[in-house]
Amino acid sequence: MKEPKISVVVCVYNEEENINPLIEQINLAMQGEDYEIIYVDDGSTDKTIKHLKNNPHPRLRTVELRKNYGQSSALAAGIAAANGEYIATLDGDLQNDPSDIPRMLKMAKEEDWDVVAGVRANRKDGMFLRKIPSKIANAMIRYLSGIHMTDYGCTLKVFEAQLAKDMGLYGELHRFIPVLAHLEGAKITQTDVKHHARQFGESKYGINRTFKVMSDLMLMLFLKKYMQKPMHLFGNIGLIAFVIGVIINMYLLFLKFMGQDIWGKPLLFAGALFLIFGIQLITVGIIVEIQMRTYYESQGKTPYRIRKIHTATKSTMEAE
Repeated sequence: MKEPKISVVVCVYNEEENINPLIEQINLAMQGEDYEIIYVDDGSTDKTIKHLKNNPHPRLRTVELRKNYGQSSALAAGIAAANGEYIATLDGDLQNDPSDIPRMLKMAKEEDWDVVAGVRANRKDGMFLRKIPSKIANAMIRYLSGIHMTDYGCTLKVFEAQLAKDMGLYGELHRFIPVLAHLEGAKITQTDVKHHARQFGESKYGINRTFKVMSDLMLMLFLKKYMQKPMHLFGNIGLIAFVIGVIINMYLLFLKFMGQDIWGKPLLFAGALFLIFGIQLITVGIIVEIQMRTYYESQGKTPYRIRKIHTATKSTMEAE
């Protein structure tokens, strides 16, 4: 069977009323394209999986997870199952519009982008529970990651397939897909997309996600700056702490030689703590450095990514 040009991946959790309408919208939007639809049911407890099984669409495939693993794991399952040269990700709540996908696919192919990310230009969500937390999260990610995207939370994106499969989605890292793609050396652009108000079902997001972003962001910063050189982080901080501890202890040793009683002084405990802390961080740095080498070498991974290999065309060779 011929592989499709694009795989449309939709992750759903308790979206029974949205299944058939969205499949119809995707079918209308993708007329003329060689595509497949992959639905990932993330452990729904309503009739979502029943609607998916009963839908007769010939291009539909359903991945049913054993329980609710979260959006990142569901996306990873859908991307792994996709056969297309490109992958489009889409929310299952009818708020994203599938009619934007062909235009985004054209941008990816003709302008050679690895990721085309959607920006919800006229967002139809509540101000206090959705828009404001989203703006706060976007601002934090933009400032700390150095990757200037307008809307990190928009699920509607089109990827080059191999890049999507290499990103490694774990935990709740779906919010940081542009950062993960950037770590893989992706060329990323963004474009305005349509956004609709939710018609059926309930939103799975709330203001608490803003706090989750902060902890995940620390992981992203580590991966972005120190993934291949963890010793530069742990070793440098550990060395600074160790040197401070040595200076404090040398000063206290001098006072001891001068006949002063140093036992029980807070500075003595501070010097000891700095020494122990420095040694521990340097040791952690060495261990993590060894683990990173094992990560790359045991799986045959390389610390670099090749975009393309260009060879001379026949006409160029003849001209030379």
